[in-house]
Amino acid sequence: MSRRGLRRRSFLATLPALACGLGAAKSARAEPRRFKIALANLDETPGVALEGLGFTGSDVRRSFEMAARTRPVDMLYFDNASDPARAVANAEAAIAAKVDLLIEYNADAEANAEIARRLADADVPALALVDPLPGAPLYGPDNRAAGRIAGHALGDFARETWPSEQVFGVLIGDLAAPSAAIKDRVLGITEGVHESLPTLQLASLDTGGQSVRADALLTRFLLTQPGQRLLIASLDDLAAVYATRAIEMNRRQSDCVIVSQGLDPNIHGGVSEKKELDPNNRSSVMLGSVAYYMDRWGYDVLPLALRLLAGEPVPPRTVTHHILVTAANVFRDYPPIDMN
Repeated sequence: MSRRGLRRRSFLATLPALACGLGAAKSARAEPRRFKIALANLDETPGVALEGLGFTGSDVRRSFEMAARTRPVDMLYFDNASDPARAVANAEAAIAAKVDLLIEYNADAEANAEIARRLADADVPALALVDPLPGAPLYGPDNRAAGRIAGHALGDFARETWPSEQVFGVLIGDLAAPSAAIKDRVLGITEGVHESLPTLQLASLDTGGQSVRADALLTRFLLTQPGQRLLIASLDDLAAVYATRAIEMNRRQSDCVIVSQGLDPNIHGGVSEKKELDPNNRSSVMLGSVAYYMDRWGYDVLPLALRLLAGEPVPPRTVTHHILVTAANVFRDYPPIDMN
């Protein structure tokens, strides 16, 4: 056989191997590496609200479950059950499961220090939710900034709607709670409203962590303030809902307005529930609620985790995007499920 024929046969013989190589390369490009990421959630006990708002641990977990569907991650979930010892044990279990990264949501500083030490020993990176974990980037709300948004909204409303009238302010919620988050919200609300109304007086109605008490507390207060224009700042949406009941029962809709914190389902409603924030609910005294988006945190946090795993820089702190959601824009973020 001629040299030309030998070269042709040799070239043809290499084609299958070349095709396999190209196919493998294409497959490698199409299937990026998958990472195992664990979420150690603060508390998934049914009915337990997180951060003094109306969101639960299940809401937070579900946001990660949904966000993970479009990411190259396999999730592992732990429930810290608000127990520092259990949080440490869960971190150890995550290390034993050989996770690539741990997302830690735990409020106890001593336990977080121990968790950070064990993760460092195992060379496992971490992200922290809400409460700092030494050496880990932090994601969570800016409670003071969220409070300021509410205060600004109330002050602006008073200047535009009651420009020449005397107004009075009311803070309602779990005011005595030993929570830095709640203290920051109250401080932010006070700062925000005083920028527009520097002499505004603010009465405090403490629900003691029982939002249902907002109804009776505000009813008694309304009786002492007949005809008074009231700016009401609620520290959670459920307390705001009960406050609206008091206002309606006392027929004070014309001189009261409420801004709350959270934007949880208590305020924007479900399929068949009454929606306080709804373009069709024109009689509502709810001006708006400051969004915390705890039911969507997974969509913000997982991209940060993947950047960290890729060796890219991640800010030491990333803050939840807080905005005032009103009846005019609520359907943009939470469109109605039942179009009927």
